[in-house]
Amino acid sequence: MKRFKLYIFLSLVALSTAAVYLSGCTKLNVTPVSTLTPANFPTTPAQFVAATGPIYTAFAADAPGRQWWLVENLSTDMETLVARGGNWYDGAIYSQLSLHTYTADNGNLETLWSWGFTTISTCNQVLSLFNSVPASASKTQTIAEIKTMRALSYYFMMDNFGNVPISTTFGDTTNLGTQSRAKIFAFIESELLAQIPNLSSTVGISTYGRPTKYLAYAILAKMYLNAQYYIGTSRYQDCVTMCDNIIQGAQYGLDADYLGMFKPSNGPQIKDFIFAIPYDGVHAPYMYYARWTLHPALQKKYDMPYAPDGPVYTYPQYYAYFNDPNDIRNAQYLTGKQYYNDGTPITITTTNIGLDASYTGSDPSGTVVHQLEFTPNIVFRQPSLYDVGNDELANEEGYRNNKFYPDSLAPTRAQGNDVPLFRYADVLLEKGEAILRGATATNGDSPLSLVNQVRSRAKAAAFTSVTLTTLLEERAREFADEGWRRNDLIRYGMYENAWGIKTDADPNHRIFPVPTPELQLNSKLVQNPGY
Repeated sequence: MKRFKLYIFLSLVALSTAAVYLSGCTKLNVTPVSTLTPANFPTTPAQFVAATGPIYTAFAADAPGRQWWLVENLSTDMETLVARGGNWYDGAIYSQLSLHTYTADNGNLETLWSWGFTTISTCNQVLSLFNSVPASASKTQTIAEIKTMRALSYYFMMDNFGNVPISTTFGDTTNLGTQSRAKIFAFIESELLAQIPNLSSTVGISTYGRPTKYLAYAILAKMYLNAQYYIGTSRYQDCVTMCDNIIQGAQYGLDADYLGMFKPSNGPQIKDFIFAIPYDGVHAPYMYYARWTLHPALQKKYDMPYAPDGPVYTYPQYYAYFNDPNDIRNAQYLTGKQYYNDGTPITITTTNIGLDASYTGSDPSGTVVHQLEFTPNIVFRQPSLYDVGNDELANEEGYRNNKFYPDSLAPTRAQGNDVPLFRYADVLLEKGEAILRGATATNGDSPLSLVNQVRSRAKAAAFTSVTLTTLLEERAREFADEGWRRNDLIRYGMYENAWGIKTDADPNHRIFPVPTPELQLNSKLVQNPGY
């Protein structure tokens, strides 16, 4: 790969021999072995950043580029991962997400849990290694960044699993029991509020991919917006306050090129990104969204180094939210007949029976040249196996999201697109929603003006009024395939709705079960209700 994102490459030299990567919260009793001595203590800001490298490696690995993204998206009304002639069924680990029939044995959920607590454990370990480092301004800021990364990891664990253990000391196994979501919420809140004074307010290359004050504000805004669900107490005014801290900071904005924000060339130049995970396809080769959404016949068009699989299909009801023909966000979806960039049709040579398994004519083996055409409806021919069939027509069902544009420079299926977790557009819509839910408006902002800022960037017609319903629909358009739809549906009380062939309406399924391997490792864990 010729393009390297050197501004985010974190050296692992300082702690590479000291870092013990842990697979879960129950493995906190490993004795750390530190190579830090007075002769090699980090002293400069760059050395402190390098020393925290294992934390960012742990956070970027696996889940954000795969399992977290799949779990948050597939469990919603946005898209689903289908089986095709038995392929991609994989013991129902994907269909369970869409049907809300997930169990404690689902491997995606084990990876999700492991991701969060591996990062938490790594944060605790690096903090323990810093105990003997002399005090300095760089140390103070770095510790604040580490604790913010730990709080962010706890936020994702709280959001997905609800009730989890709290561990703040590496090697301490005395407090591994399940804590209530309310206690987790209070812990995250107190941690972030305590770190804000010591976090940097600088936004740019030097802090890209690391916590700043604005990330702490963004996490708190998300927590406060969801507080009624998380802890049974509304915190909408606090959400507005945190949003205002970001807006008034005047460090972020809405980039004119919406689709360009998600291309492999994205990075610290994107004003909308408050916090993104840097990927480059080589040093951080964990992100490969295009593999899941694109049809293999698109390999040539996008000059991809591999043929994608494309089992993730968009539900037609979700695509229906994209109802303004001038909205540039429509272009993130591939619909209808497909063409190369020069206008030549993309064709597939197959047989009559290979094209359509229901073919009953006299020449099933006859050759047919078919133009690739994505159709809106998803038809399950074997619902019990979540299978749509494996002929070409089945492979072309469902519109495809292409927001995270394929990386033609990557040597493998790993992409170099950075993945934003918190965006300025989200802050604007969160503030608008909080006001609609009862918070007092501030600084002349109204829900209508805030939503229309986002729509203006998208070249969509301005609204003349806005409700909670239309704001949720705007979020569907703005944040498609970014991992926040599950969070939104739960907050709106819509996670139990029916979509596709899903009928489950059990509110216990708003949080996932504690994975079986973790229960086996830690007898102090308590399984979530309903599992």
